[in-house]
Amino acid sequence: MMEVSRLSFDPLVSWPFFWGLVVLTVLALAIYTFAFRRAWLTRSLAAALGLLALSNPAIVEEEREPLPSVAAIVVDRSDSMRFGARTEIASEVYDALRTELEANPSIDLRVVETETEGDGTRLMGALEGLMADVPRDRIAGAILITDGQIHDMPENLSRIRDLGPVHGLITGDPDASDRRITLVQAPNFDIVGDEAEFIIRVDDPEGGTVPVTYAINGGRNESAFIEAGEDTSLFIEVERRGDNIVVFATPEGTQELTLANNRTAATISGVRDGLRVLLVTGRPNASGRVWRDLLKSDPSVDLVHFTILRPPYKQDITPLEEMALIAFPTEELFEDKLDGFDLIIFDQYERRGVITMGYLADVARYVDEGGALLVVAGESFAGPASLARTPLAQILPALPTGEIVTRDIVPELSEEGMRHTITEDFTGQTWGKWLRFIEAFDETGDVLMRTPTGEPLLAVDRVGDGRVAQLLSDQIWLWARGYDGGGPFADLIRRTVHWLMKEPELDERQLQLITQGDTVRANLRTLADRAAPLVIETPDGSFLEPSWREEGPGSYSAEVPVDQLGLYRAQSGGLEAVALNGPANPREFAALEATGEVLRPLSESSGGGIYSISRTGQVPDIRMVGRRADASGGNWIGLRERGAFAVRSSTSLPLLPGLLAIGLILLALLAAWRREGR
Repeated sequence: MMEVSRLSFDPLVSWPFFWGLVVLTVLALAIYTFAFRRAWLTRSLAAALGLLALSNPAIVEEEREPLPSVAAIVVDRSDSMRFGARTEIASEVYDALRTELEANPSIDLRVVETETEGDGTRLMGALEGLMADVPRDRIAGAILITDGQIHDMPENLSRIRDLGPVHGLITGDPDASDRRITLVQAPNFDIVGDEAEFIIRVDDPEGGTVPVTYAINGGRNESAFIEAGEDTSLFIEVERRGDNIVVFATPEGTQELTLANNRTAATISGVRDGLRVLLVTGRPNASGRVWRDLLKSDPSVDLVHFTILRPPYKQDITPLEEMALIAFPTEELFEDKLDGFDLIIFDQYERRGVITMGYLADVARYVDEGGALLVVAGESFAGPASLARTPLAQILPALPTGEIVTRDIVPELSEEGMRHTITEDFTGQTWGKWLRFIEAFDETGDVLMRTPTGEPLLAVDRVGDGRVAQLLSDQIWLWARGYDGGGPFADLIRRTVHWLMKEPELDERQLQLITQGDTVRANLRTLADRAAPLVIETPDGSFLEPSWREEGPGSYSAEVPVDQLGLYRAQSGGLEAVALNGPANPREFAALEATGEVLRPLSESSGGGIYSISRTGQVPDIRMVGRRADASGGNWIGLRERGAFAVRSSTSLPLLPGLLAIGLILLALLAAWRREGR
């Protein structure tokens, strides 16, 4: 406690009214003096005494308790502080400053440590929240221990300047640099099969040409070379409907703080612009109309259907114009427009000289390069005119034995069929009979449906970048007609066609990675009896190996907690998946240089300073300075001594009591009248 005496004025009227009286009194005295020039001094004395009496002067005796000035330390614990020795330096500086400030009785120290919020570092919000309940006349200043990458600097610095001098202690090597890749622009959606434009940028301290690799949906990597520091366009074909994840990466540079910002990704939604299907029926048959009606019922399908009514070698006296509207356009379909079809269906086609071996070899190439083929086998598939005796044999999952079996059979799901996405929903259903099938042995791929004695009925396979499905019976149309109770004709064919078209939800061998804030979930679909081990790569380059949990036949899942934003990559048994947790380019990794440039405008305007601390042991001294003194120096930090206090008791002694004031004013007025009477 300390006792202090001070002169106090507590007007008997409000201050605005008091100052208004002062102005009016001065004007009246000036006019009087100019007009009469008599007794102006005694009248002025009377007026001054009146105003002094209204101001109510007094001597105030106070008992004051000094209050410490409030200082703040904000420690940056965001993700960007993990690189190099920044965390160690920050911890040592913080410990030293805290020890010194806590030992100073004139300082009330407040501390807050901030983690990454959203996708950035928000030190200003933490500082304002820490000092929100502190009167501004008690704030000594703030010390920020950070790498300088702050993402919530306000445009208007005035409200931060009220917090006293703000000092920045920049931890880390100021000369360290980093190569990073940034996704400047990416489309939200595009047509499947079209090329979408992505604009990327690679910043490299060395400049020059930088290699970049990119892949879509975990597929094959493509390479490109771009100029560092320039926005560059890359065109990538959208593979499938739904979400497509495109990953861009650049290799490690000669100067790297982290590889976490050497990768970026974008999600683009694929939209189908119709489905172009070529249906070739080898000869008129009972299923032709069923196939046509099914495909035409979907408005998104653009169907081109040809039925071969008369092969070239057959002699028929029926005029051509009565047999067909046009001749089979083999050259146009299989040379000019083959790659324009999304799916080709051969329905009971036999080799009769209409489609040459060269064209069938083109179909095999079309599938290998990403096309889709569905073969519906008829009786001819077992004979010498079979498609199995053409270049298509190399891509077919099942080849005929030459036998045609004619008997009642009820199709059944195989073990693979119970796990495959095409047929898993049909498990446990009872179907109607078929009357005929082509005996075959399965070469490759997966057999989803078999006869009760084990012969394949429906087989699928992946060939190169494309897919093939094969139905070894011409009797599926009986299901569509409801024979013997029918079966899931439409659903089976639609799901088969969508699988051929690489719809992601029907992918039977797929690894999905889903980010859920603080959790990453992996889902695996496989036809294998056991799931391969799972490895998840985090944005900072470390690896997690969670265990699979079986959810059902061929279905597995795994979850692992995470605390980082950015790109995650999972691998299991040759399958890959990527997922973004948060934005594609987290601001926390966008720039990793230790710099005070972001904080400098605030420090300079508030009277603080920027200090680079690149190694341990560099701790600036702390000095208490006056309200108007400089608060920063070469190797010291200034905090303002505010001198705040709390008044515990107070006594007041009036200097001009009312009666005394009236007596003095009357004496002054009498003197004025006496002077004027002379």
